[in-house]
Amino acid sequence: MKTIWQDEWRRDLETRIDKVSEASVAKWGTLTADRMLSHLRESARMALGELPIKPRKLPIRYFPLKQLVIYLLPFPKGAPTAPELLSGSATECVRCRTELKDLLGRLAGRATATQWPEHPAFGKLGKTGWGVLTYRHFDHHLRQFGV
Repeated sequence: MKTIWQDEWRRDLETRIDKVSEASVAKWGTLTADRMLSHLRESARMALGELPIKPRKLPIRYFPLKQLVIYLLPFPKGAPTAPELLSGSATECVRCRTELKDLLGRLAGRATATQWPEHPAFGKLGKTGWGVLTYRHFDHHLRQFGV
């Protein structure tokens, strides 16, 4: 399973992040390239515990839906997200790419952490859940922009 804890897959994400530019156009959805990078940046801050987000009571918070969504099912296009993950300021793509890769590296540095923030939609997650979910979330949005 692909996860940010594996150097190969984290480097793959970083390489793909570098391919996003202001000229990149979404294959679906309404995000622009800079807003998408900002969204991923805010989600990485959330995973680091730097961006508190109000929990939401959703069915995907509980077994078995939680495991199905995190580990198996494809991410739906146009799925709702926490408003806090869309509130970060959009910056130029070059700066946002650098910040995003730095945050991804900081997340990777927490591979031995035992305490993790609660996810607003999925509730309590451990290292494995955060690693897989982060990879899949980044992958989903990078594919949205054709990279």
